[in-house]
Amino acid sequence: MVKRANCLYRVSTKGQVDKDDIPMQRQACREYAEQMGWTITHEYYEKGISGFKVSAEKRDAIQDLKVAAENHEFEVLLVFMFDRLGRIQNETPFVLEWFVRHGIEVWSTKEGQQSFDSDTDYLMNYIRFWQAGGESKKTSLRVKTKLGQMVEEGQFTGGNCPFGYKFVKSGVVTKRGRELVKLEAVPEEIALVKYIFHKTVYDGYGTFRLSEEMNRCGVKTHAGAKFQPNSINRILKNKIYLGIFERGGKQSPVNESMKIVSDKEFEEAQRIMAQRTNEMARKSSIAYTTRGKALLGGNIFCKHCGSKMYGISYTDTYTTAKGEKRVYMGIKYCCPNRARKRGKCDGMTQYLADRVDEAVLFAVNQTLEKIKGSAKDEAIKSRYENIVKEKKSVYLSLKQKTEKEQAVLSKLVSEVGKALIGESSFTVDVLNASISAAKEKLAEYEKQIPQAYKEYTDKNEILEHLDGYYDTFKSWADEFATASHERKKMIICKLIDRIEIGKGYDITVKMDVNYEQFL
Repeated sequence: MVKRANCLYRVSTKGQVDKDDIPMQRQACREYAEQMGWTITHEYYEKGISGFKVSAEKRDAIQDLKVAAENHEFEVLLVFMFDRLGRIQNETPFVLEWFVRHGIEVWSTKEGQQSFDSDTDYLMNYIRFWQAGGESKKTSLRVKTKLGQMVEEGQFTGGNCPFGYKFVKSGVVTKRGRELVKLEAVPEEIALVKYIFHKTVYDGYGTFRLSEEMNRCGVKTHAGAKFQPNSINRILKNKIYLGIFERGGKQSPVNESMKIVSDKEFEEAQRIMAQRTNEMARKSSIAYTTRGKALLGGNIFCKHCGSKMYGISYTDTYTTAKGEKRVYMGIKYCCPNRARKRGKCDGMTQYLADRVDEAVLFAVNQTLEKIKGSAKDEAIKSRYENIVKEKKSVYLSLKQKTEKEQAVLSKLVSEVGKALIGESSFTVDVLNASISAAKEKLAEYEKQIPQAYKEYTDKNEILEHLDGYYDTFKSWADEFATASHERKKMIICKLIDRIEIGKGYDITVKMDVNYEQFL
């Protein structure tokens, strides 16, 4: 009976598809089948599928071949080389073995048949794919290393063209004859990128609101689609606007000619986005959006249950002394646990926003007046430098003690072996007691180190940003009185970490920790 053969052809990259690797594999398999007297009943094609990165479970061709094998639709599985089945060393050998166990002969045009008649066959099968996996790892490492080097040299290494730029020919031709591209700024788009960062940082616009604005203006993405919140999110997170290329954990030096956003503005945008994530939302002091009329939306909490409060509009009708009917439209802050019965709370359901806002604005204005009347003081900086030195000294001292105790522990452990064979001047009991004491000391030092390091880095960060804090707070003080409603909301969110309100309008205002330390 003439054996029926199914063939599998696979290439990993688009480049291999373009170079006609699959026709080469197909021709070799057809010629081989003809020599062996087999009839090819089906051919499976995988284009751009990595045999090293993609599991057999996720490869349709492998799964279809398994179904066909179980249905006895063929007797021979033929490939150009066995690595076409895959290159995953702890998976592919067992894929090949699976076909053999189900009565399928597995052949390669270059390596012949793989059988499992002896232990040597099993070993050779494993070694083959272990080598193939190793070659893939080496190739991957070479590519990553080269791309990393190109990035560190400030070269664009491919990918989608970021909004704000366009591709232009660089004049640099590769060994394969391909001309590389470089990025060139598109002034109209760059202006929009700056607008997106400015509105995020200074006016508290969210990604949804910004995408709405882009779409109202008829602006399209580079793919010709409407803007989505994710489109804005990608722009805000892309370091290309700092003049930095990133790839594979590597980043280039800053290219000042491409930098369109300041470091400070970029960092602030990241902080705002992080606080708006679902995980942080309940603890965040940054409002999801500054669109609403409630001045304190985003960082006002119920003092009784700790839940974040929200603003609602209400309407009151009243009659003046002259008998005229008037309508008053106002805002109230509501506790969700009380209003929507989400949880236990013994506080009030609603608080009048005018009354709360007046008290908070009084505190904010007092704070900003203090800043207005303050001048930069080099003595403050000098005192802070001494604090940083003290914190660093404590941290380094703990590290030295840890290293010393680790050395002592190592010597004690090595001495135990000598004691067991009678070559030590110490008994095993004495050594065990000493080891326990050394471990206790080491554990105590290791427990103290993280806190000491945090105190040092926190103080050092404030020292590095001392001038920046002053300039920021001073600018807030100068602009607050005449700022827009949206801008006031953002300043309050940044200046105040948390506002808590309880029964009888008992209001607590907790300032941002950086501001408190700055004072």
